[in-house]
Amino acid sequence: MYSRILAGGRTGPHSLPLARIKKIMKKSGDNVNMISGEAPIVFSKACELLIEELTRRSWMVAMQRKRRTLHKEDVVSAVIATDIFDFLVNLVSEDSTTPIDLTPVEREKLEF
Repeated sequence: MYSRILAGGRTGPHSLPLARIKKIMKKSGDNVNMISGEAPIVFSKACELLIEELTRRSWMVAMQRKRRTLHKEDVVSAVIATDIFDFLVNLVSEDSTTPIDLTPVEREKLEF
């Protein structure tokens, strides 16, 4: 089963291409030559969950702003307001956007 999934393409329930994940893993710079068959599958699922959670929290910010379109500043505000995304704070640029200042009550609404 894994060999069929890793052969290339999107076989199975994965929405991210496993071959591309494997290439990224090999280019990590840590002299990675061999990658087990299960590793790209695990990374794919982890990326899917991260994207889903970040999207859900960004959507909640957009709804608080009474919009139905997700903007970059919604993602920035969600990253800043959520502790589990602290590792992304240095990636969001404060120069290009003006994230809203969330009150403690609004921060609690973003927490699940």
